[in-house]
Amino acid sequence: MPALASLDHLVLTVTDLDATLAFYSNALGMTPEPFAPADGSVRWALRFGAQKINIHVQGQELKPNAHTATPGSADLCFLTQTELSDWQDHLTKLNIVIEDGPIARTGATGPLMSIYIRDPDKNLIEISTQGLPSSSSGS
Repeated sequence: MPALASLDHLVLTVTDLDATLAFYSNALGMTPEPFAPADGSVRWALRFGAQKINIHVQGQELKPNAHTATPGSADLCFLTQTELSDWQDHLTKLNIVIEDGPIARTGATGPLMSIYIRDPDKNLIEISTQGLPSSSSGS
């Protein structure tokens, strides 16, 4: 059977392009980038690491698209090597509510510690570090 190697991109359907680009850029450090698909239109993506999120504005989706492209229906988990406490400080300064965490979760390759926030369309965003914090005991 053929095998998949990795995820190249995903598509997020949003209601407000400017608010989405600002949030993912300011809050999560992604880089907004225009690109031209085969139909000649100008589209936007958010780059981070070797991945990207393509942005479709609701009602202006590039074909083919998801059967039910709905803002607010995504649940995304992003890995970071930055301490979650640094993320908490950063997000608090931006007045972004942390809905839950830090809390232990399970990711694709093992344990995670995660915090949860929401983007402008109320998509659930999980920011995670791999592994669990080690507990130290003094003697």
